[in-house]
Amino acid sequence: MDVEQTALPGIGLRHEFTTRAGRRVGVVSYRTGRRDLVIYDKADPDRACETVKLNDEEADALVELLGAPRIVQRLNDLHREVEGLVSLQVPVSSRWDGKTMGSAQIRTQTGASIVAVVRSGEVNASPLPDFVLRERDVAVVVGSPETTEAAGQILASG
Repeated sequence: MDVEQTALPGIGLRHEFTTRAGRRVGVVSYRTGRRDLVIYDKADPDRACETVKLNDEEADALVELLGAPRIVQRLNDLHREVEGLVSLQVPVSSRWDGKTMGSAQIRTQTGASIVAVVRSGEVNASPLPDFVLRERDVAVVVGSPETTEAAGQILASG
């Protein structure tokens, strides 16, 4: 699928693509952080027939809704393609509540990677080191059987 990117001087960026059904869809990312989801008129692809303004929280929610199933599918595909790669879902213990993910030093200590954190049913994909962990989060850890097991021990220890 081709995604076209267009610079909008003084405004931000526009990304657009055409669906298989022939609908043109775009996202305008403003320099202020605001995002607009744009659906273009099927008869006139230069005319927006619907625009939905999204604040940061709404944009994040939409990304999670659209992205979470894709992350799980990609992990499952990787498991089939890469021998020895496993993923483990680890409940985060109270020891890490309120601490950043980076403070756990999972990759440094074990070689495994935290690729997502699930909180209250919402997936936080590719969390950064400053992501704050909460008790009862579930960390999705990827690596070898040995490295994921080591990471699981660190995150589940209380």
